Amino acid sequence: MKDEDIILKVENISKQYRLGTIGTGTLSHDLNRWWHAVRGKEDPYLKVGETNDRASKGNSKYVWALKDIDFEVKRGEVLGIIGKNGAGKSTLLKILSKVTAPTTGTIKSRGRIASLLEVGTGFNPELTGRENIYLNGAILGMTKAEITSKLDEIIAFSGCERYIDTPTKRYSSGMTVRLAFAVAAFLEPEILVVDEVLAVGDAEFQKKAVGKMQDIAKGEGRTVLFVSHNMTTINNLCENSILLDKGRIFKSGPTAEIVPYYLSSSSDEAMVPKIMFEDNEKKRFQFLEAKLVDENGVLFPECVVPTNQSYFFEIDYKFKEDVPKCHLTLIIKNSAGEVVLFIDRSDFYQEFFVAQTGRYKALVQIQNPLLKPDVYYVTLGLANQYSSANDHQFDILKYKIEDLSSIRNSRQGSLFLPTKWEMMKIE
Repeated sequence: MKDEDIILKVENISKQYRLGTIGTGTLSHDLNRWWHAVRGKEDPYLKVGETNDRASKGNSKYVWALKDIDFEVKRGEVLGIIGKNGAGKSTLLKILSKVTAPTTGTIKSRGRIASLLEVGTGFNPELTGRENIYLNGAILGMTKAEITSKLDEIIAFSGCERYIDTPTKRYSSGMTVRLAFAVAAFLEPEILVVDEVLAVGDAEFQKKAVGKMQDIAKGEGRTVLFVSHNMTTINNLCENSILLDKGRIFKSGPTAEIVPYYLSSSSDEAMVPKIMFEDNEKKRFQFLEAKLVDENGVLFPECVVPTNQSYFFEIDYKFKEDVPKCHLTLIIKNSAGEVVLFIDRSDFYQEFFVAQTGRYKALVQIQNPLLKPDVYYVTLGLANQYSSANDHQFDILKYKIEDLSSIRNSRQGSLFLPTKWEMMKIE
């Protein structure tokens, strides 16, 4: 590969964090680092630290969120970045976007980098959608004339034309991500960095966004770095992918090889019927607990559900403020990473669910036989229709549907739907 084909080069990138309330160290640590530097010695804190394994208790106050990351991205490539929660995906994108600096290593790039890391990042809620387009464009280094020339395309793609002169604090999370993605995509950065934020958008917008990213890469020759838990999107969009595990590149290569490897390694993990989440005082609303239970409220042993038995997801969550319009979603994906069931609480009501401050419990029943025998992953989403506040928990429950019938196991498809057949001879 020629050097001029390389648009982004990452060399020996590592990122260290200090656990606790102080994230980057203290004045004494800074002085210690300075004293070692003036004497020509190595940073003493680079010698300490443990692998970033969120599930185990360590002995050090320092962890390596990323360690020795090296890769190259060619012009016009869409690179997928996958891995479990806490693997270092978002940290890597923040470093590439210059939101935070690496502890060690260098990044060499050619051209502007635009990032879409969180819903509404860089948006001022008091400004209108139109004003935020100009603000974001200026942040990306565009002139006012360049932004104006793309303004109509941005507004049309976002689908927010009616609200474009309304302050974005009145936008829903979906509207905000639509506008933010349109700005990043149409202002023509050489490198577009996209995190899992597209999960907030609806199915129509996700399809438009994926199509736009394909156009950006293939038609316009620009580069996209894409993080997602949706393996179907990764397969469709990315030719090559990187698999991160505990802050290191575990495997890289063609997506057709990386995704099956990732899914097979994930299926070896133990299945648990119950998970509890840490209470985050900064969140206005959040999930507290999720369980997989039978009709009597009993946890399924080893998370194995027979095909002839209905089961329930019991979800505890709380609001620290009144929420006039609430989305509560439950997504089930199969072992291939494909979404086979999407349930939104607002689907069952003419009006959106109105929640007052307090703790709630939802019980979602899944009738059987519905899903064919396989391993399934559950993602939960909680969002306020009026703001960008949300709580998404990806692949937090894993369970298995088993059936002794060899006939069902041999059939293709994801669902068993009860149907009525009528057959008659007409001649």
